[in-house]
Amino acid sequence: MDTEQVRRAYASVAELYIGLFGTTRQTHADDLAFIERHLAGRPGPVLDLGCGPGHLTAHLRSLGTDATGVDMVGEFVDHARAAHPGGRYLLGSMERLAVADHRVAGILAWGSVIHLPPPDLDGVLAEFRRVIAPGGRLVVGIFVGDEVAAFDHKVVTAWRWPVDEFCARLARAGFTEVERLHQPGDATRRPHAAVAAVAPGGEGAPNPAPLRASR
Repeated sequence: MDTEQVRRAYASVAELYIGLFGTTRQTHADDLAFIERHLAGRPGPVLDLGCGPGHLTAHLRSLGTDATGVDMVGEFVDHARAAHPGGRYLLGSMERLAVADHRVAGILAWGSVIHLPPPDLDGVLAEFRRVIAPGGRLVVGIFVGDEVAAFDHKVVTAWRWPVDEFCARLARAGFTEVERLHQPGDATRRPHAAVAAVAPGGEGAPNPAPLRASR
């Protein structure tokens, strides 16, 4: 993935993006319930990777989750800090997380892996697996289609996946799927899916450790 290209593309439309998607009112109720079901109240730190305007991070925090938002777009991080002053929002990349091994209880990657070309996906999922503690949860939101294919996303090129193929990549990275949710497209939304997976090995809470911003 050309990380700098993606960062610049989102930075150029940050104000518009925040206006369109910057609150949970723009999140489908079933998607929000899915996220809550798997990440609300997790016993340890949770990362919202590609947090954008920070609304989902703030929502999880309102439900008792020790959530931290991470995004590579400075405009999003600045907005999130201003809009949700009680939260933690850091500038960083999901490709190189500044976290020790097995230190987080969960990861939310809601639409944040859609710009990864298929050859880059496995490395990012392996990084997720590295930082998630045994028993921790991963929740991912993706666009779906009949085959792995790029399409012209309104911001920058993105990829759609057959859900079975994406879940096979999760399994390859060491995750076990626990639930999936299909959402058909409509006049305003593309077909998408949510997948929840667990990092096998127990349900103990991870030791808390501070997350450091990466530049």
